[in-house]
Amino acid sequence: MFTGIIEEVGTFAGLSGGNISIGAQLVQSDGHIGDSIAVNGICLTVTAFDARGFRAAVMPETLRRTSLAGLTHGAPLNLERALLPTTRLGGHFVSGHIDGVGEITEMCEEGNAILMTVAADAAILHGIVEKGSVALDGISLTVAAVGVRDFTVSLIPHTRTVTNLGVKRVGSSLNIETDILGKYALKLLGGTSAANSCGITQDFLLQNGF
Repeated sequence: MFTGIIEEVGTFAGLSGGNISIGAQLVQSDGHIGDSIAVNGICLTVTAFDARGFRAAVMPETLRRTSLAGLTHGAPLNLERALLPTTRLGGHFVSGHIDGVGEITEMCEEGNAILMTVAADAAILHGIVEKGSVALDGISLTVAAVGVRDFTVSLIPHTRTVTNLGVKRVGSSLNIETDILGKYALKLLGGTSAANSCGITQDFLLQNGF
């Protein structure tokens, strides 16, 4: 589990043999083999450390669902170690399980912020709500607006400075993870055996004491 507050921007050093190599310093300072580290929002298991960074296992499913396969050597990567029980939850609950990849379609200045619009599949948009939370490349962000084919977030200067969003442009891809709490709510509302496979209705709630 993660918070979506990026600790370090590392660098992509290669992908081969089911492992990704990442240049980093901070996130490996107290690391152990088997630890989970979020890499651009993807929860990966560390398989090795060295003086320059670490390696992590990557499954075929991860390559299908995320933007890892399209990375170029030296690309900046948002890194976050797993949440400790004593850590302040400055963002929101982020699982590191990516729903899909979106594409930046617009970046518009608004005062000291930038409004960034991201196109996404309908299935992903279904789980995104205005003023809710979304993780983009592992960064916890608040949704400013939701459209038919896209959604918009507002980026403050600090976020662009300490994450890889500072180098993102229109056409860049982003790993998207919708709010995990919203996923469970949608699952329940979408039809369960408890609700006679018809979703949660007013009649169902009344019959069960709500």
